[in-house]
Amino acid sequence: MSSFKATVVGIFMMMLAGIFMFPAQQAHAQSDISALFINVRKADAILLFLDDQRYLVDTGYKDSYDALESALTTYGVTHLDGVIITHTDKDHVGGLTKLLKSDITVDRLYASTLHSEKNIEDHPVYKASVKRKVPLTWLKAGDVIEVGNSSMHVLGPISRDDKNEDNNSLVIDVRTPEGNLLLTGDMKSEEEAELLLNQMVPQATVLKVAHHAEDDSTSRSFLAAVKPQWAIISTNSEDEPDTPADVVLTRLWDIKCGVAITQNASLGILVTLSGGNAEAHQIDYQ
Repeated sequence: MSSFKATVVGIFMMMLAGIFMFPAQQAHAQSDISALFINVRKADAILLFLDDQRYLVDTGYKDSYDALESALTTYGVTHLDGVIITHTDKDHVGGLTKLLKSDITVDRLYASTLHSEKNIEDHPVYKASVKRKVPLTWLKAGDVIEVGNSSMHVLGPISRDDKNEDNNSLVIDVRTPEGNLLLTGDMKSEEEAELLLNQMVPQATVLKVAHHAEDDSTSRSFLAAVKPQWAIISTNSEDEPDTPADVVLTRLWDIKCGVAITQNASLGILVTLSGGNAEAHQIDYQ
């Protein structure tokens, strides 16, 4: 999909779904529970606001760290209760070293127990943990991170994929009193099918579309289980022209959920949750 086409699609979907647009000066969470999907180009970085706690899920590329840092600065984030890395691809873990070198304090790192690294010493999160002396917790399916009145439930990966690290992505159901968010990393069709087979796919208020909305996941069966109000796609069509894939957009349109794409907002997409409903806000710098 061309950049122009993606932009037109994004604008159309925002008009259709009623997405709100705010400059960065007004970029404040509209409730105590929200998530900022930061524009780090074709990469992932999600800032979770869970009452008074802040968690970051993925850190984008090393080269996109400036965008991540600007977003954290805009929101006044000087401390993170945790940083969760879904898997070891560079567009998810690449900004971690710079983050840990910054003035932002990080209480704890999290990573998947199942990964494709041959030796633990080669795992980028383990190396960062040792070098920067930040505690590391390994996560597996069934684990729960308690965050005040909210909780993060690890659904997958259920089994290790030695050949494709995408299928070792942590899949996390963030459950809050106001609704839930399903975060899927770069999960591809194999991991998705395994979760469906084991009846591990929950209904979700908000879905972070897997693998930058490439056509190798987000099946109709998966969406029938999730039934999201909003689907957020983190990508940049100049970096990855086949994202978002037309087939994925069509599936999302068919279930009549709102769709927002990070590349259409200079800072990112802010999703707020309240009373089981979600609103999406396009956040732009001024």
